[in-house]
Amino acid sequence: MAGSPEDDVQSALEHPQNLLHEIVFVAVLACAQFMTQAGLAMSIAPLHIIGSSFGTNNPGQRSWMPAAYSLTVGTFILIAGRLGDLYGHKRLVIIGYSWFALWSLLAGFSVYSDIIFFDCCRAFQGIGPALLLPNSIAILGRAYKPGLKKSIIFSLNGATAPSGFVVGAVFSSLLSQRLWWPWAYWIAGIALLVLAVLGAFVIPYTPPPERDNSVSTFARIDIWGSVTGVSGLVLINFAWNQAPVVGWDNPYTYVLLIVGFISMGIFGYIESRVAKFPLIPPEIMNRDTGFLLGCVALGWAAFGVFVFYFWQFLESLRNLTPLLATAQFSPVLVSGFCAAIVTGLLIDRLPGSTIMLMALLAFTTGLILVATAPVHQSYWAQTFVATIIMPWGMDMSYPAATLLLSNMMPKAHQGVAGSLVNTVINYSISIALGIAGTIEVQINNGGTDPGDLLKGYRSAWYLGIGLAGSGAICAVIFGIDTWRKSRKN
Repeated sequence: MAGSPEDDVQSALEHPQNLLHEIVFVAVLACAQFMTQAGLAMSIAPLHIIGSSFGTNNPGQRSWMPAAYSLTVGTFILIAGRLGDLYGHKRLVIIGYSWFALWSLLAGFSVYSDIIFFDCCRAFQGIGPALLLPNSIAILGRAYKPGLKKSIIFSLNGATAPSGFVVGAVFSSLLSQRLWWPWAYWIAGIALLVLAVLGAFVIPYTPPPERDNSVSTFARIDIWGSVTGVSGLVLINFAWNQAPVVGWDNPYTYVLLIVGFISMGIFGYIESRVAKFPLIPPEIMNRDTGFLLGCVALGWAAFGVFVFYFWQFLESLRNLTPLLATAQFSPVLVSGFCAAIVTGLLIDRLPGSTIMLMALLAFTTGLILVATAPVHQSYWAQTFVATIIMPWGMDMSYPAATLLLSNMMPKAHQGVAGSLVNTVINYSISIALGIAGTIEVQINNGGTDPGDLLKGYRSAWYLGIGLAGSGAICAVIFGIDTWRKSRKN
């Protein structure tokens, strides 16, 4: 097999000069995950307020607000890791923060337009995290050797997911209720610009590989694979998320779905037979990688359903304000931090399959608790317990998957490692919202009364339980396969 053009990339980075520099360095990179989840929360917590400002109460149109963002985060990550491997991870991180900032500002100004422009801004906004996530993970992967310190740093990076979501929900709810919802997006845009400037100073130079003039840029980026892969993922996702709005009886929804699958088939052929430097190098795809990504996909798809309908349940049926609903979700901060620390300590002691099984069981248990909670039950009985358990699924699966893949791959493919995990996470969230929305619309009889709304929400949660339970089964099979291979060796 021909060597990848990025194989000669320098593996070692210049380490931060002192402890303060290292803390800021890790914090700036961890803010990629933090701000990504904050960006998701900014359209979920004040969903009803934003929808009302655009004059829409349609559940399908409202679900597009978070789904459009997760759609582009999940699809454009596919090529962002390759761009970082080729042109330098630091450069892509700074561009990512800057792009994220620009479209956050424009999303705020969309209040003067309509919901379609807002959804478009959300979609373009998601390209920023797509550039940030794999390249920030790649820098951390190249900066630290496998060991306890790397495990702890990756776990703390994972802990920023629930904390980012809660902080994003708190500020967007507070500003939406007390001031005006666009201020959440404008303030986020300013914060992202500050992070871009900080990144320029504290992130060590990450040299791209020396150019091989015999290989064209077209081939190095794998243009055809990028176009067919991104197009296929976007079309499939768009069809599933648009179906709750217009219905599956509208021809263009299933036509786009079919075209999307055809595009993904072409992508698979190009990657396996045509591309000299495929986006996903075939040597890194094996059974372990497949099981790992399968567990992550099912678990985080279930999480997306959990968190979206958690807010709908609290605001529409328990009649809480967005800020009070956020307060009831806030225990995930403490629980998530504890889960991240425990994961960092366990990841070198337990097989990856065991950690993934524990994560999937946490996802499943949290969903069962909210799906069976009566509307007028005390918060402390089931809802509180669910917010304590659910972060263990997030903060065990994400750092475990990123660390395991990072350690499995050569330094030259650290961007690919970050791309794979984050593509799976964000794309799974987005497409699961579309599937759940389709089920909800079919079950809730128009959602004209609280009883019908509850049926719709619970039907979506039942889907989440099925996804998380399937992930747990996948983790068990993964564990059995790992045990058999260890016996042979």
